[in-house]
Amino acid sequence: MLPNIIFFSFLVAFLNKLSSATEFPNLRTRQNATQPNIVFILTDDQDLQMDSMNYLPLIKKHLSDQGMFYSQHYCTVAVCCPSRVNLWTGRAAHNTNVTDLVPPYGGYPKFISQGLNDNYLPVWLQQAGYNTYYVGKLFNSHSTENYNQPFPAGFTGSEFLLDPYTYQYYNPGFQRNKDPPVVYPGNYSTDLVAQKAFGFLDDAVNSGSPFFLAIAPIAPHANVNVTFNANGTSTVLTSGPMPAIKYQSLFPDAVVPRTKIFNPDTPSGAGWVRQLPQLSEPDVERNDEWYRNRLRALQSVDEMVDQLMARLEQYNLLDNTYIFYTTDNGYHVGQHRLQPGKSCGYEEDINVPLVVRGPGIARNMTTDIVTSHTDLAPTILKIFGIPMREEFDGSAIPLTPEDISEIATGREHVNVEFWGNRYNPEDGNAYVYTDGVVNLVNNTYKAIRLIGQGYNLYYSVWCSHDHELYDMDADPHQMENLFPLGFTKNSTLASWTANETILGVSTLNLASRLDALMFVLKSCQGDECREPWAALQPDGNVSNLKEALQPKFDNFYQNQVPRVQFSRCEPGHIIDAEGPQFEPNVIYSDGGDPQWAIWT
Repeated sequence: MLPNIIFFSFLVAFLNKLSSATEFPNLRTRQNATQPNIVFILTDDQDLQMDSMNYLPLIKKHLSDQGMFYSQHYCTVAVCCPSRVNLWTGRAAHNTNVTDLVPPYGGYPKFISQGLNDNYLPVWLQQAGYNTYYVGKLFNSHSTENYNQPFPAGFTGSEFLLDPYTYQYYNPGFQRNKDPPVVYPGNYSTDLVAQKAFGFLDDAVNSGSPFFLAIAPIAPHANVNVTFNANGTSTVLTSGPMPAIKYQSLFPDAVVPRTKIFNPDTPSGAGWVRQLPQLSEPDVERNDEWYRNRLRALQSVDEMVDQLMARLEQYNLLDNTYIFYTTDNGYHVGQHRLQPGKSCGYEEDINVPLVVRGPGIARNMTTDIVTSHTDLAPTILKIFGIPMREEFDGSAIPLTPEDISEIATGREHVNVEFWGNRYNPEDGNAYVYTDGVVNLVNNTYKAIRLIGQGYNLYYSVWCSHDHELYDMDADPHQMENLFPLGFTKNSTLASWTANETILGVSTLNLASRLDALMFVLKSCQGDECREPWAALQPDGNVSNLKEALQPKFDNFYQNQVPRVQFSRCEPGHIIDAEGPQFEPNVIYSDGGDPQWAIWT
């Protein structure tokens, strides 16, 4: 029997976290008898802001040059497991209640206990008659001890990477269908993922049924090796990503992009981030090598995509197959003085690649429409002609230039959230040292990205009561916080003396709208998540920030909507720690004063 994997999972987490198809008529002009297929490629911890996509020429050739690139696509939780559950369910993390990598607040056991194993994308696709296949990493804390307790539902064929072997590039462990796990010493993980995915592609074609194939390599995640000792203990060693041997010497001169936010001379951000010391020269050199190994590890993914496209072409499937390429969350290396890691709300951690190629999709086109991982499950159902689900918090992503131009002005916000400690394997700066004792820093926060005509904003509220407000047109690297330092849960917006203006209004008036929007989004469900302004003002004819900034609404937003706040920092989603919760009881009427009811 293998050593206790629950203990291992905690260690890894400690180190890892240190409508119908007719609405797309131009996409469905094919014979009714020919249903589309989808191949979904999901990498692990891939950045967009540090230019990783520029080092993947084959992905550019086959996907970016032949499809649509979404430059303003976001994950909603900047850590693996909660983000993946969000993606595969189409529900915000505060609704799935999977908010961490390990129990009791996250991981595969939490996914099971929340009842999600019977209510996520592969199950819905199978119910609609599609064959479904998955190869690679599914969730954290999915292990050699719990892989069959129960098996993940909804797959025609599967080969899952399992803990404690998930992040071992040269010693991966897979579990196929209902078979026992198998470990492959000396084999390179991404190459095995590719081989196994191609085998399932063969099975899918031979079945004659439409299919969904997800391919989830671990690149460019850090390498995590575990050695079990004779006395029952284990040794966990974390290093940078490990590329395939043939790619180990590539990019010798590559360095982390030296943007203004890379290891800045003055502190930036808020909370514990603002307290970080500047990186030393050895730190910077180590970070550059870490960055190079991320790029090198991704070369096997680039190669896999090239081989995949060749097989799809051989099977004559390219004209009838949608291909998605994205990652679970972004990544930082040196920005804001941070050591390599994720879990922050800054652009490096939440703005992630998304490329879609397929029938009817424009080639070599980039759109800046705002989208998020919450929208991906609805998008896949839309493509397959499966009705939308009532519990969805997202909406289908428009896939053609015509659809984008029709609704672009209505998509302006992304809800971002995070709970618990930030303890990444790479990030020694995520700790506070007191008298020689290591104390993990609680990193719980709520944030929103709001992008529209004439504005590009980031707003956050931390459980420590720190606030951030960035005008990202003027300050794209999030270096100049426009929110006053020292603002506490007892502070009022009226006490804020604001001299700056954005969109012709004071930052005080702007912040009152952003806080009210976050007040809805932090606990929203369904329509409230998609149309939060309408939830706030159902009689006010408000659908975006500019409309909400009308002076007649100043009193409502500044004085009547409760402020977003926390009563304490918690390791998971504990509702009574998160202050007042939105309920649709406040209605603004143009003809009179706001109607007020009790908010709880």
